Order: sequence, then structure tokens, then C-alpha cells
Amino acid sequence: MAELVISALLPVVFEKLTSVLENKIARSKGIHSELKKWERKLSLIQALLEDASPKEVTSKAVKQWLNDLQHLAYDIDDILDALATDAMHREFVNQSQPITNKVRKFIPSCCTSFSLSTRVGSKLDNISIRLQELMDEKEKLGLIVKNERSKDKNRGYQTSLVVGPSIVGREADKKELVQKLLSDESCNENFSIVPIVGMGGIGKTTLAKLLYDDQLVKDHFELKAWVCVSDDFDSFKISKVIYQSVGGEQKDLVDLNLLQVALRDRLMGKRFLLVLDDVWSDKLEDWEILAGPFFSGAPGSKIIITTRKQQLLNKLGYDHPYDLKKLSHDDALSLFAHHSLGVKSFDLHPVLRPHGEGIVQKCDGLPLALKALGSLLRTKRNEEEWKRLLDDEIWMLEDEGGILPALRLSYNDLSACLKQLFAYCCLIPKDCMFEKKDLILLWMAEGFMHNSATNKTMECLGEECFQELLSRSFFQYVPDDESLFVMHDLMNDLATFVAGEFYSRLDIDMEKNVRKEAFKKYRHMSFACERYICYNKVKAVERANSLRTFLAMPNVVRNSWLIFNISSKFLVDTLPQLPLIRVLSLSRLDIDEVPECVGNMKHLRYLNLSQTSIRYLPESVCNLYNLQTLIVSGCDRLTKLPDNFLKLKNLWHFDIRDTLLWNMIPLGISDMKSLQTLSNKVVIENNDFFISWLRNLKNLQAEIYIDELQKVQSATDIQGVNLSQKRVSDLRMGWSNVFDDSRNEKHEKEVLDALKPHSDNLKNLTIVSYGGKLFPTWIGDPSFLCLTYVQIKKCGNCMFLPPLGELPSLMTLVIEELNGVKVLGSEFLGTGTAFPKLESLRITNMTGWEVWSTKSGVVGAVMFPCLQELILVNCPNLAEVSLEALPSLRVLDLSGCGDGLLTSLIHAASSVTRLSISRITGLSDEVWRGVMDHLGAVEEVRINMCNGIRYLWESEAKASKVLVNLRKLEVFDCAKLVSLGEKEEDRCNQLTSLRILELMSCQNLERCNLPNNIQELCISYCDSIASVSFPTGGHKLKSLKIDNCEQLLEKEVLLNTSMPLMLEVVHIKRWKNLKSINELACFIQLTELRIEDCSSIESFPAADLPNLTSLEYLRIVKCKSMDVASFGVWPPKLGFLQIGGLKKPISKLGPQTFPSSLVDLKLYGGSAEEEDVTSGSQLSHMLPSSLTTLGLWYFEKLETVSKGLQHLTSLQHLHIQSCPTMKDLPEELLPSLLSLGISGCTDELKEKTSRRGSYWPLISYIPYVGTD
Repeated sequence: MAELVISALLPVVFEKLTSVLENKIARSKGIHSELKKWERKLSLIQALLEDASPKEVTSKAVKQWLNDLQHLAYDIDDILDALATDAMHREFVNQSQPITNKVRKFIPSCCTSFSLSTRVGSKLDNISIRLQELMDEKEKLGLIVKNERSKDKNRGYQTSLVVGPSIVGREADKKELVQKLLSDESCNENFSIVPIVGMGGIGKTTLAKLLYDDQLVKDHFELKAWVCVSDDFDSFKISKVIYQSVGGEQKDLVDLNLLQVALRDRLMGKRFLLVLDDVWSDKLEDWEILAGPFFSGAPGSKIIITTRKQQLLNKLGYDHPYDLKKLSHDDALSLFAHHSLGVKSFDLHPVLRPHGEGIVQKCDGLPLALKALGSLLRTKRNEEEWKRLLDDEIWMLEDEGGILPALRLSYNDLSACLKQLFAYCCLIPKDCMFEKKDLILLWMAEGFMHNSATNKTMECLGEECFQELLSRSFFQYVPDDESLFVMHDLMNDLATFVAGEFYSRLDIDMEKNVRKEAFKKYRHMSFACERYICYNKVKAVERANSLRTFLAMPNVVRNSWLIFNISSKFLVDTLPQLPLIRVLSLSRLDIDEVPECVGNMKHLRYLNLSQTSIRYLPESVCNLYNLQTLIVSGCDRLTKLPDNFLKLKNLWHFDIRDTLLWNMIPLGISDMKSLQTLSNKVVIENNDFFISWLRNLKNLQAEIYIDELQKVQSATDIQGVNLSQKRVSDLRMGWSNVFDDSRNEKHEKEVLDALKPHSDNLKNLTIVSYGGKLFPTWIGDPSFLCLTYVQIKKCGNCMFLPPLGELPSLMTLVIEELNGVKVLGSEFLGTGTAFPKLESLRITNMTGWEVWSTKSGVVGAVMFPCLQELILVNCPNLAEVSLEALPSLRVLDLSGCGDGLLTSLIHAASSVTRLSISRITGLSDEVWRGVMDHLGAVEEVRINMCNGIRYLWESEAKASKVLVNLRKLEVFDCAKLVSLGEKEEDRCNQLTSLRILELMSCQNLERCNLPNNIQELCISYCDSIASVSFPTGGHKLKSLKIDNCEQLLEKEVLLNTSMPLMLEVVHIKRWKNLKSINELACFIQLTELRIEDCSSIESFPAADLPNLTSLEYLRIVKCKSMDVASFGVWPPKLGFLQIGGLKKPISKLGPQTFPSSLVDLKLYGGSAEEEDVTSGSQLSHMLPSSLTTLGLWYFEKLETVSKGLQHLTSLQHLHIQSCPTMKDLPEELLPSLLSLGISGCTDELKEKTSRRGSYWPLISYIPYVGTD
């Protein structure tokens, strides 16, 4: 289907030909006549395309002819572009200074001494010959000029967006599956799987969405998460999405084990619903790695899996999944009618019904095909158009490449321009989310948006095209975020199919082992980024020297911190081989400087360096005369623009959001009339510049952050800009933190008033360090219907808050450091129901706040009906609050407040499930027990730095009567705490719901009696604890962690047969009294064992290790008294091992038998006996060939690893730390590594690994190299 690109590209070529023909350079150098011939022949060929288009579907010869024509058109365009670029260079030089001989040296020879015998001349001859061959071949192919064009071929773009849900025929499926989700069917585990199986496009995801959004389902489950898994079953990525979805803290967790522990804690005792959408993996081990945290959920938890493949489900014992069938004929007809006619049936269109039924029959009940073809016919009511679609030859073709004929028909109906735009989308990896504006920018840079027949801007044309493709179901909205889009897998396959030999997804082609010759034909290429991108995976790019497009495609959500490491050799050696590149994206790659070759890419239109670590833009970038789009957003280290930045005359899109560049933009930039500088962060230095920036803001600007507003000279200037017409969604306004005599309260109020945005779009509002006592009336105005988030902080002069309670959609409110506010009363609440949708309220550091009155003066007014989370921090003068009830409150967090506030709030919040208190003054045992009487619903309690508490409860029996739902208890830094219970009880064991207990830094804690059902116990930095009493009759402990408890006796917590056999995780660290571990063989459930820095431990039962059949992670380090003759044989599933710092050096542990599962090994020096390891060969017996990750730490005498590591052919990551005499590296392994880390080694080694060093030719292959 090469005709699609030809039809769109040839008009651009014609326009460039005209431009070059009118140029004096072309006329004076003999090019004119040759280009005139091209123009005539191309015009004749263009007239044949109408005939060639349908013939290429059935004729391979015609398809090849079109492909050859496409390549020729690309080559012509490249030459014309080079001539135009050289002309721009000459013009700039002429404007800069008189042309002298010195200057002439820099003008390309093709512009000063052109001859057909030169290199450019030979290219022209080659093109002329190829063009004539195509002219000759058209006769053989029987191609003719057609005068009558298809009526719809170039019709105007129509938008046919279907509003609202259009799901037909799935009512029975939904009803049956909802019953499965709500049922408490017996199951061996706490969760069960509800599998939905079916072919692509059948509607599995749509049905899962119906279930996920069903109100009964929402009410039934406490936690919910949705993950699109796709063909890359990445357990870390999936676990992270689930963790964040269920409200996990925004931690930078990079270790799968830590992440899954955190997820397990979050799911603990909660009934959850998880959707794993589009699962392709059939490996049982993938599931086993992922599923660990799910077992901690409450009984009745469910996991919906949608998949095309049943193998994994069979392995999990689900032999009879829910097999989603195709739609019945009636339902399919109804769905098709909805999308084609906007009604549920053909009753009002009887003439079209027979053709509709025929199309529906050929779509064979597949919803995606019905939707796509229905959208195609949405604007057509002519019977002939429906009949033509039904009779199209494509229905007769085989299902080539897995592309459904129905989808190909939908594609064929597109105009040439839309076909080109859609084919380009094959560069987007499957399941990759993208933003509309990002794709439109790429289309524009490729020249696809060129249309001389209209006055519309390229952005406007791009918007129309995107909406047209969206309305026809070529794109889909991402669930829960309509600012992001995704392509269905089948649509992605279709794009790949129609794009043909001009487009390549490098990661796919490398997997298919595409032959070298194919790369020479590629014009557009992308690759899906991996965490480490090795040189061999991208080396093939150097063969694609005709490339116009090279896109690094990181499939990550916005605001993600993830960066991708790429081999520097690719940047230095391969990128320079792409002289014709026009679109280059290196977004999110770990680079700290712009590759030198970029300055030589004279065709470049689009350069994306966003989210990289670059510190400056080199001067050579200013030679890119064609550059239209420059994106450096998120480059937070970028502090300098090149001196000649204003040379970029064609630059019209400069994205500096989330950078520090605003104050570094040259003043002359205002002369670049077409330039749109996107900056969401503005620090005001120059008043006129700021006003100009405001005036030039697009009407649709998502985010605006303005700081130093006290420097604005006149609010009248801002009013003239009319910001209220700008549709801003996220607005942050800040003044100086210094409140002195220079601040003008009246002026600042006028400025804030003038900055009022359009009320229809504002979603997030932040005001910082505003100097007025009162706020303008628009703050809190109920006309802001979309405003969901408000933050007001550090407004030192403020005495009263605006009526934020009247905002109808406000869900999150944050108030910080308003020390002048003493009362929150009716002025804050407003009239009527106060804060009708507020879910989270956070008030912090309000040291002057004394009264919180909830009396609005309106009889029967309701306050905070939806409030789920209340956080009050450092409000020491707020004694109490008179709230009658907070029926929806689930999370209460108080810190730095008095006990009276805690007492009054807990009386109004009987439904709280998570309570966290810290630094509560006046909180004694008696007061706490009064609070405890109201914690019947609480599930999690955290008590921190409450030094008045000595005992949490009088007796466990009494506590069990009120804490009936308590599952997790954390007590930190309570200096006077002696024990949990005041009275010693004879194994009462009545707190049956408690599962997790964590005690840390309680210096006077003496003992701990454990309830019977405790599953996780962590005691750390409790210096006085001497006794831990486990319940008699067996207990259910699964996780035991002891750290830095110096007085704890060995007999109290001992790994022996008296411990529960269910133990899965054991961490023992800095336990001075522990002298031995006698037995491990019985702990067959143990998956993780860590023993670290236990100076007194002497013996360890190494012989028991082979019996630990579940152990995957083992760490034994810094135990210098531990004397083990030899570990010998290891656990059969061991994957991660860290060992060393024992009595004997590692080199003397003798021969080892490691399992093939061991992939990650860290060896430690620093043994009690003198370390003798000087060479890697002394460690080779500890290095199994299965290793992918190796770390060598604290080997003080280790000088060389050039020998002893050669057999590690699978090694990907090598890290050497604190080996102060290390001088070399294993050279033969370096090129295959993905990461190399060196720290605390010799200056000699540091020099060798620098860019000037002897190792650099080898380590330049490595994506990540870290040295200090």
C-alpha cells in the first residue's frame, strides 16, 4: 500500500522543485533543465496513482513499482532539501558579513561549483535514470490515467466522535461474571482468578472495564487496580503499577523484593480486585514471581485475567475459563448500526439494511471490526457507498499478517494524507501510551501537515486529522485518563502491515533477524527502550543510512523518573552514519551531553532531548537551519543556551517546561515571530518579557507555574492580556518568601485578581507566599466547576481563608504555614453543604490557629460528607474541634498537636480504619485508652514519639474487646514504652485480628508478648528488650526481623524446631547475643534469609541449606566469628546470594555446588582472618557460569580480575566497590555487559575507564558505566 505515502509526498516534492527552480543557484549551475524534466515526469506518474492504488492489492508487480517510486520520491526530496539548506546557509552568511574568499570556504561545493560530474551530479543522473525506468515500466503494468476520482478519496475531514458508552450484547456476560466476583466461593487461597479468554478484538478488555466500573463491584472490594500487561510480562513494572494503584507511598523502589514486600503490606487483610489485562505470557514462573503479595489479601479477593492464550491458565488449574464468544448476529447488527447510523437498528434505514447485514456477516461478530467499519460509514448515507464497501476485493484476500479484512477496508477509506499519518503510527510500540500533541509534532516535523490549499495552521490540521483517526477507532482513549491515547494491538498490526518496507521497529526486526539489505530501505525507525540498551541491539541502525526518522520510544507514564541507559558507542559511532535524519528523539536516554554529530544533521527538523541529563546545548546546534521543534522539557540540569541561538530562524516550537531556562532566553527571541516557547515555569525578572510571555500563551496551555510575582510592575498590564480567556488546567502562583516593607498588600491582591484563569478548565490551583490579608473573590468561586485540587501555603499576612467550601468539585485541599490565621469558620465553609466532594484535607504548620468552627449559620448544613483523609500537622494551639460526625473518614493523621484535639476528632470519626499519631502532647496511658475505646473500626495504628505512653493497654483481654479489626500495629520512638500490655497474662491470645507488629527505637521496651495470629514481627533498635514471648501451641509467624536489640537473649528468638515451620522471611542484624543457629532443615517454606553484622555468631548449619527448597534469597555477611568449613551444596532455587566477611576468607571456602538458578552474587572481603585474595582466579570456584550479576566488595588486596572470570559468559552487570588496589578489568567480558559500576578503586583504574583510557573502546559498548 505504498500509494498512501506517494500521494501525500509528491505534492511536497513538487513545491520544493518549484522553489529550487526559482532559485538562482539552480538556474546558474545547470540544474534547472534536469529538474524541469523531473517535474514533467513526476506529473505524469502522479496521474497514474489513481489506477495503481487498487491494483497494488492484487498485483505484486504494481506494489513493487509503487515501492520503487516511493524510494525515488524520498531521494528526490533529500536532494532538494540539501539544495534548499545550502541556500539558507549562504543567505545567513551574506547577512552576517560580505562574502569573501574566507567565507566561501564554508559554502558547500554543490552551491559554488556545481557540475554533473560531481558527487551531487551523479546522484542527479541516478535519479533521472530511475525515473525513466519507472516511466518505461508503467506501460508493461498497464497503468493508465483515470479521469474520474473516487468521490470520497479527498473529501474533507469529518469528525464523528461517538459520545458515551456503546457496548452491546455483553449484558449476560457481565451478569454472570459479576456474580463470580461477588461470590465467596471456597478457595485454597485468599484470592481466586476470574479468567476471560478470547481472540483479539473480541471485547475482553471492554468487558473487564464493565466489571471494573460496576457499582456493586466497587462497593464490594476495598482496593482495586488495573494493569495492562501485554507481551512483556515485567513483574517489577506490574507490581509497581498495582502498588501505586492501591495507594502505596510514592517510594523510589528499585528492588523487586522491597516492592513486593511493600505491596504485600498494602494488600494485607484487604479484599482487593485486580485486573491483569492482555496477558500473553504462558510461563508459570512469571506468575509465581508476581503473585507472592496477593496471598496477604483478605478472602474473597479476585483477579481478572484477560488473555488470548490459555496455556498459563491451564497451568494454574483453570481448565474452564470464561470463553468470550463473538456477538450474535442481532447484537452485531445493533452495534454496527450504532456506529454507522447513530441508532440501535436499521428501522429508519431499510435501504441500507441488506448491505449492513452483509458487512456484519463478513465481520463475523468481532466488535472491533464492527466499530471500525461503522465509524467509516458514519458520514455516508448513499446506498452505492455501502454496496461498494460490501463488494470490495479485500474481503476475498487471505488474512495476511493477521490483519482482518474489515480493518483494512476501514484503512482504505482514509484519504492519502490520513493513510500516511496512520502508517507512521506503526513506530509506536504496542500498548505504548502517547499524547496527542506529541504525535502531531512528529507529523508536522515529517512534513505530513503541509497543505498549501488552506490557511489553517499545521497544528490545526494535525488536530483535525487526529480527531478523524480517533473517531474511526484507529486510536483509543487510555482508561481513566483522556489526555493519553493508545492503539489496539490489531490496529498496531494494521499500521505495521500498510507501512511496508519504509518503516521499521528496530526491536521487532532484530528479533526477526531481518537481513542486512532491508535496513538500507528503511526511512523511518523507532525502538522500544529497555532499561539497558546494549550496542548490539542498535548497531544495525548504521546500515540504515537513508533514515529520516529515529525515535527512542520509552513506554512510561508521565512524571515517571525512569531513565534508559544506552551504549555511548551508539551515540559516537552509529548516529553520525545518519546524514539524512530529520526527526531525532533521544528522550529519557541517560546522556549528559548532546552527541557531537547532531550539529551536522543539516536536514534535522525535530530534536527531542527531553528528560535527559544534558547541561548545555552546543553552539553547533545553531547550524541546524531547518530545525522547527526543539524539546528539552524535564532537562533539569540544563543551564545554558548557545550564544547564537537566534540563528535558528525556522524554530517555532521550543519546549522548556520543567527546566531552569526561562531567565536565560535571549531578549532578541521576541523577533522570532513564529516561535512558540512552551514554558510552564516562569521566574519573573523582566516585567515586559513576562507580559509578552502571558500574551503569547496558547489558549490551551495545560500547566503554568509563575514565581517572583512581587516583581510585576502593574496589574493593569496583566488585565490587558486577558488571562481569563486562557484555558489553563494547572496554575501555580508564587511570590517571594521574604515578607518585608517592600511588599505591597494592595498591589499583590490586584495581581492575583488579574491572574484569574478561565473557570471551565482549571483543575489544580496552588498559591504560595501571597502577601495579601484577604484573597480575591474568584478564589473559592463555585463557578470553577472542574477545580479538584487547591494548595495555599506560606501566605504570612493572610488572616482569613476564602470560602473554599463552596467549590463543588474540590477533592483535595492543602493548607500550609498560614500563621496569621487564628480561626477557620463560616467564611471558610461558605453556605450550604460545605466541601461536598472533598476527600482529602491536609493542614500543616499552622502555629497561630486556635479555633476550628464548623457552624456555618445554615440550619441543617452538612460538613465534609465525603472526607476520607484528614491530616493535621504541627497545629499546637488548636485545642479541639466541634465536629458532629465525619461519616466517610477512613484515615486520620495527627502530628504535633494536643491530646484534646485527638480526643475530639476520634469521637467524630468512628469509621476510621487507619490512625497515625505523632508527638501528641499530654497523651498518657489513661488518655490513650479513652481514645482506644473508639477504635472499633481501625485496622492500622501507627504511634510515633508519644513519650507519655508506658503501656498501650491494661490487658490484652480488654484490648481485644475494642480493637476487633486491628491488623497492623507500629510503635516508633516511644521512649517510655515498657510493654504492650500492663498486666502479665498467661498466653491470653485474644487479639486474634493482629497480623503485623513493628516496634522500633523504643529504648525502654523490656518485653513483648505476641498474640497468636501474628504473621510478621519486626523489632529494631530497642536496646532494652530482653524477652519476646511466643504463644504456646504453635503460632503463625511468617516473617521475623530482629535488628540491633543488644539485650535480647539467644533463647528468646531462636531458629530451631520450636519456631513456626511457616516462616518465609528471616532478617537478623546486629544481634550481639546470638551465638549460633542450630537447625534450618525444617524451614522448607523459607524464601529469604538474611544474617548480617552478628559479631558473636559462631556456627551456622550449612549442611541444612540443600533442604531449604523454597529459599531464593540468602545474605550472610559481616559475621566475623562464623566459622564454616565449607558451604558446599546450596538451596536448589537460590537466585540471589550475598556472602562474605566471615571468619575465613572467601577463597578458603572450598569447592561449591551452585544451582543453575543462581544469577545474582555479591562476594564480600573483610574476613576475620587475613584476606589473601589478590586475583580473580582465587574466586573462580565461587563464580558459577549462570551469573548475570556479580558484585565484589571490600577485597583490600584484590589487584586483578583479568583472570578467573572468563567463564562468566552470561554476565550482564559487574560492580566492584571498595577494592583499593584493583588495577584491571576482565577485558573479554566488557563488551557484553549492560552495566559496569566501579567505586573506591585505584586512580589508575579510574583513568583506564575514562573516555581517554585504554578500556574505553571496550566499555563504550556498555549502556551504563558508573565510576567515582
